[in-house]
Amino acid sequence: MAEKQEFETTTNEHYFLEARDLTMHFPASRDFFGRPTSYIHAADGVSFRVPKGKTLGVVGESGCGKSTVGKMLMNLYKPTSGQILYDGVDITALSPAERRPYTQKMQLVWQDPYSSLDPRMRAGEIVAEPMKNFGIGKNDAEREERVRELFRLCGLSSEFMSFYPHQFSGGQRQRICIARALATNPEFIVCDEAVSALDVSIQAQIINLLKDLQQEMKLTYLFISHDLNIVRFVSDEIIVMYLGQVVERGTMETVYNHRAHPYTKALFSATPAFTAEEKRNKSRIVLQGEVRSPVDPPPGCCFALRCPHACDRCRQEDPSWAKLEDDHYVKCHLYTDA
Repeated sequence: MAEKQEFETTTNEHYFLEARDLTMHFPASRDFFGRPTSYIHAADGVSFRVPKGKTLGVVGESGCGKSTVGKMLMNLYKPTSGQILYDGVDITALSPAERRPYTQKMQLVWQDPYSSLDPRMRAGEIVAEPMKNFGIGKNDAEREERVRELFRLCGLSSEFMSFYPHQFSGGQRQRICIARALATNPEFIVCDEAVSALDVSIQAQIINLLKDLQQEMKLTYLFISHDLNIVRFVSDEIIVMYLGQVVERGTMETVYNHRAHPYTKALFSATPAFTAEEKRNKSRIVLQGEVRSPVDPPPGCCFALRCPHACDRCRQEDPSWAKLEDDHYVKCHLYTDA
């Protein structure tokens, strides 16, 4: 089990959503009676905080647990253990009826805009459906007017309300998904690889749309992506995940300019260089070794099998958190006392 991360309290910033030691273990095998005998550790002691009106980026390789964390926040997965605090309220302890108001305030934008839209419904009906589910609007006419406004906010003509999903481009479908997410007047949105299925030129348009909506509607985002350049552009803070654990956390610029964890350094070294200076100074770090199995993992650092600095201590003892500077933490024996 990963060590819990303790955060220092601050008085100058309101942390809107907080995850405390979130853990998600899936059964990997069962005995004759159907009882689990081993578990996949999809998320192990994940802790983070999202400031109100800001964006927290979540990065890491495929399979590191990014989407699992997002689904736990949205109540699609019930955590094995841990807490999710929404504006100070532990929503993991609430009944379905008690959690419903928070479900309205928390929405999700999926990775694939086509498969997340019902092909039998018109675009206007898709956006209006969440309003009906939560009783928003006095009647259909009022909801239709709100749908028109959401289409306008998301850069779509109201004429498209009568179209079906297959009649739209990928970028237009994602705009419809964003409009649907906004239909319940949310405060917090999880963007799970929200632009990874789109062309690069369309990605920029959707990212700019999300940033404009954040300013206009005072939204708070959790932005999950494997594209570090996009995360750098949209995020105020960042957490780096590896095999279900957070290994580094801090403000976006601090982590980008002062990468500490060996995995973070390798991850950022794989991003393309754009400027002449970046091309001169950039060197690719190629990791050796095997990825540790997530099934009932042994003690020690989760990155030990691939880390060029690993020693016996790394393979036997889980590292504790070290504070490098204000709001910059790393989980690595290189920065802790022996």
